[in-house]
Amino acid sequence: MLKLLDKYILKKFLTAFFFTVVLLVSVICVIDFTEKNDDFIQHDLGAWQIISEYYVNLFPYFANLLSPITVFIAVVFVTAQLASRTEVVAMLASGISFKRFLLPYVMGSAILGLLTMAMTGWLIPIANKTRVQFEKAYIKNPYRFSGRNVHIRIGPDSYAFMESYDNVNNVGYKFALETVDGTLLKRRLTAEAISWDSTKRAWKLTPQLLRTFNGEKETLKSLPARDTTLNLYPKDFASTYRLAETLTLPELNRYIQQKIDRGADDTQLYLSEKYERYAYPYAMFILTVIGVIMSARKSRAGVGGQIALGFVLAFVFIIFVILSRNLASVGTLPPLLAAWVPSIVFTCIGLILYRVVPQ
Repeated sequence: MLKLLDKYILKKFLTAFFFTVVLLVSVICVIDFTEKNDDFIQHDLGAWQIISEYYVNLFPYFANLLSPITVFIAVVFVTAQLASRTEVVAMLASGISFKRFLLPYVMGSAILGLLTMAMTGWLIPIANKTRVQFEKAYIKNPYRFSGRNVHIRIGPDSYAFMESYDNVNNVGYKFALETVDGTLLKRRLTAEAISWDSTKRAWKLTPQLLRTFNGEKETLKSLPARDTTLNLYPKDFASTYRLAETLTLPELNRYIQQKIDRGADDTQLYLSEKYERYAYPYAMFILTVIGVIMSARKSRAGVGGQIALGFVLAFVFIIFVILSRNLASVGTLPPLLAAWVPSIVFTCIGLILYRVVPQ
């Protein structure tokens, strides 16, 4: 059962964490507003629409993004205050071991870790759907699909090809549909254009030429314009701006599997997003432990100096996260390893500090 001392530290830790979150994210939202105010004025948006559709959904996004920083700062702030008032010395002198002293902090990080899992898995993606849609409508420039010579796997042995695609009118040019058996091309259907009929929810093909291959024999056949259904939709050519952030964990898993089935080359981005959602709670735990180790002793620099050091280390962690994410996106690091590299590095730092720093 929790003792009075555990409740005292846990309450101060969680209070400091939520206060830090509100303070930092509020400052960021004010800065964000000053940058985007011209866009809001240009589209004649009302205050309620801006707040309800954008900033209400932006706040939890930034709160989660900065959670490693905020939890570290909160730990350093609380523990440094206890140390400056010699409360830590009194606790350890009364017979409490340093491991036992860590218990309320570990419990606090566990609570925040579970909260983070729930938010990143479901709540924040739901909020991001509205936020990202708002950004695409009022902040970002209109999207134009710029891909060329697009190949998409739409079945076990079927591949679609388009030289170009107009996402405004939903028209693809120089279309080809190929059927492949192993490494052998069995069938190839070509058309000058393919367009989406939103009423019929089907594709309309211009007159086609069908080539069928049977060994060395080739058969040609002309087909009139017709409608057809394919495992291909206009959304496959829509903007993917911050798409990974708008998918709940089940949606993300399904989307990744769809990407793998289609042989897409941008699967790394979504795998990184998935693995980071699992890595963040652990990162909060290890940063909590490091924060306690670093600030449990009274420092000549005072509480301010220890908090400043906490800011530096927390931002170093964020830099590691950004670098790992970029390395994963270009294929230099596997997504699973990239997501866990910052936590692995800081776990090693924590173990070294625990051994070296006298408690």
